Amino acid sequence: MTRLIRSVALALAAATAGLALASTANAQVEIDITRGNVAPLPIALPSFQSRDALGAKLIEVVSADLKRSGLFAPINPAAFIQKDVTPDATPRFQDWTVINAQALVTGRVTPEADGRLRVEFRLWDTYAGQQLDGQQFYASPDNWRRIAHIISDAIYERLTGEKGYFDTRIVFVDESGAKTDRKKRLAIMDQDGANVRYLSQGGDLVLTPRFSPNRQEITYMSFGQGEPRVYLLQLETGQREVVGNFPGMTFSPRFSPDGQKVVMSLQQDGNSNIYAMDLRSRATTRLTSTSAIDTSPSYSPDGSKVVFESDRGGRSQIYVMGADGSGQTRISFGQGTYNTPVWSPRGDLIAFTKQSGGQFQIGVMKPDGSGERILTSSFHAEGPTWAPNGRVIMFFRDQGGGPQLYSIDLTGRNEQKIATPNYGSDPAWSPALE
Repeated sequence: MTRLIRSVALALAAATAGLALASTANAQVEIDITRGNVAPLPIALPSFQSRDALGAKLIEVVSADLKRSGLFAPINPAAFIQKDVTPDATPRFQDWTVINAQALVTGRVTPEADGRLRVEFRLWDTYAGQQLDGQQFYASPDNWRRIAHIISDAIYERLTGEKGYFDTRIVFVDESGAKTDRKKRLAIMDQDGANVRYLSQGGDLVLTPRFSPNRQEITYMSFGQGEPRVYLLQLETGQREVVGNFPGMTFSPRFSPDGQKVVMSLQQDGNSNIYAMDLRSRATTRLTSTSAIDTSPSYSPDGSKVVFESDRGGRSQIYVMGADGSGQTRISFGQGTYNTPVWSPRGDLIAFTKQSGGQFQIGVMKPDGSGERILTSSFHAEGPTWAPNGRVIMFFRDQGGGPQLYSIDLTGRNEQKIATPNYGSDPAWSPALE
């Protein structure tokens, strides 16, 4: 990926324009996303100054990012009174407060002599009359969408106090063709569905791709040559290697938080148990030993525990154990069955799929099993994956025609369909890019 060079806090430019950066203590505009029901913040996003249409295209991506989060309400540009807004001068704040723009973003795109783009932006609190943030970036022209996502992240973080999740990618299974002869390919895209790139040709069945914490490789299952294998794929080079050949079936490989291990479920003699493999020595350690089906393991963000599903009690439920297999404890006790648990990057919640009353539900609970909340329910929905800030979940839903990707935030009120070229399943969210 093209390297971005960032120059943070345009303090010098602000000073020459007679401005001052507002401190966090002085900021009037903020969003408390810990509340259950958040009214979207009205924000004005005029087109960035540029010699061509790129300034308008860039701010369109920023606007779409912020709106999709459910926390921001971009104001229709037709309502703007000040038309000559520029990042070099103090905005006429009254022109923005009169249309209820509580925050304002101004910016410029400038081509540099070396062929790169210089993109600068400022974030303003219109009611306090203060600048809240100012940054600039240098990157190649073909990387302009990523700059837009980084700007969205900066705005999101400054106004919510939480890290953004827009400069991230999704790896998923692209599905095409007839339902009885479905072609499945590994694919990767930006979190908003743009820049789709295929990582496999579709000759072999692929399942459950998952990102490494180092962001440069994924692990996934493939049924090539008639046997299930767990692979590692280097995203930048395309190099693929087999993690190991195991007798029987292999399910749901996932990385440890340090990227040094893969935890997975191996099926032998009619039951499956959970194993961890050290990627350096390729030594495996058995973590569970039951006559039941133990599968879908996921590490806690500190690597000390593993959550997994097991039907050892008669129905599939969620269990937590130490990373060495100790202290296996059931944490789900609701009606129905629980599957595909995934630990939040924040460590505070576990997402899951639940089947109850003829419906599939995506929900969350605390690591001790308390505080269960259902976020969405439908005919068929499964496969939750967390955004790196732990505030949004992506999953796939099949209403009968084929699977499609959706996202939903922790309030359960902001559900969004994520467009893909074909059908899409098994999404996995990357860590934040650098």
